[in-house]
Amino acid sequence: MNWNQLTEVEQLQTIKEESYNYPVLILKHSTTCSISSTALNRLERNWKQEKVGELKPYYLDLLRYRPISNEIANLFKVEHQSPQVLIIQNGECVYEASHFEISFAELEGAVA
Repeated sequence: MNWNQLTEVEQLQTIKEESYNYPVLILKHSTTCSISSTALNRLERNWKQEKVGELKPYYLDLLRYRPISNEIANLFKVEHQSPQVLIIQNGECVYEASHFEISFAELEGAVA
């Protein structure tokens, strides 16, 4: 899986713009949380790019970049969770899951 690192608040505007061309995935991950590590591992183990088409994945380290997480909640009108995945299409969050609800099969269905 080829993650794009989300390290600057300004990238959120880029993500929003990109989402008009193809869906964008944001994974909010806490590096010290076992549930978050499990969700990340399951997602990476099952990832098949050909099944999600042009879905572009971004990875956010919540502990290092908490202000970005807060801005994601504001910009895309979602409640903060950790771990959490969001799919952004046409500038809006069209899918959100957290904790053990995060699964590749669900992501695949959301972008189909």
